[in-house]
Amino acid sequence: MLNLEKSEFLSRKELKEVCPVIFAEKASNEVSKHYTHIPTSKVIDDMELLGWGVVDAKSVKARKNSTKGFQKHLVVFRNNDVVINGEDGDTVFPQVLLTNSHDGKNAFTFTAGLFRMVCENGLVISTSTFEDVKMRHMGYSFEELQVKIKEMVEKLPLTVESMNKMKETELGQNQAVDFAKKALNTRFTDSELKRIKINFEELLTPTRVEDEGNDLWSVFNVVQEKIISGDFEYTAANKVRKAREIKNFKQDQKINKDLFELALEYAN
Repeated sequence: MLNLEKSEFLSRKELKEVCPVIFAEKASNEVSKHYTHIPTSKVIDDMELLGWGVVDAKSVKARKNSTKGFQKHLVVFRNNDVVINGEDGDTVFPQVLLTNSHDGKNAFTFTAGLFRMVCENGLVISTSTFEDVKMRHMGYSFEELQVKIKEMVEKLPLTVESMNKMKETELGQNQAVDFAKKALNTRFTDSELKRIKINFEELLTPTRVEDEGNDLWSVFNVVQEKIISGDFEYTAANKVRKAREIKNFKQDQKINKDLFELALEYAN
């Protein structure tokens, strides 16, 4: 059963099982001679010193043998002492999403996210609200990491402000449908949308009592969860199909950022 007060952090053993690339002892042979290898596990150790534990980790599928064990991966951190308690009981934990690879193609990239306890759903904040923070492997230091994370935490009031604006914005039925239509563009191309039919009433129907309401925050969360989880049906070539869940974390992050940005456009 999920503990609503404290998050359970993944152990080293669990991390090695779900995302072994985190512990790569060396970099890919394809990196330049100037590349400095800093395993993601080192950053995890340092983040834990700052109070941030790992709640999730995954990697993309390596497309060739030379990148296997060095491919891009995602680590999600949460701090049990950093929490946003909404007046309406909507508890949200800020998250830090770290992406990295050991093939020389990616710097350490930190992205801000939110985790809603009511639905166990993760959101990624748009770059217009929270710019990604990058750190090069060369010259990496705990002191720099400490400064970067401190800066991210200090910007949390911007996130609270965005949430409150969404909660204060009421959408009429036509506006909600318009939002849902534009939201689908974050997942489907224009040509794909021309070939399919979607029941927007179903797409906008909440799956839980907590998300019932006409405010933008509720509508945004309902649509976001369904688009990411694939919890909706569409008709194509006269056949009813169920949407697939978005499992690729790069696509997940992009859709989430775009949806957050779209929601901000509707906020008062």
